[in-house]
Amino acid sequence: MPKLPVVSGKEIIKALSKIGFKHIGTKGSHAILNKQDEEKQKRTMPVPLHKEVAKGTLKSIMKQVGINLEELLELV
Repeated sequence: MPKLPVVSGKEIIKALSKIGFKHIGTKGSHAILNKQDEEKQKRTMPVPLHKEVAKGTLKSIMKQVGINLEELLELV
């Protein structure tokens, strides 16, 4: 299994936009992304705008969005 990549906040935003998330604003050093699910539920995801996002933060984002490492590597 490959290791987690070192990605920036901007790269995460680009990857999440490919699966339907939209950038709705920025608050401080975090971008706020939104997605409307098929079940009409809103998902809000804050993404830190750092040059290198911490591994734990990246794992948490992947878990909340519902993607695995292989899907993330395809999107980035």
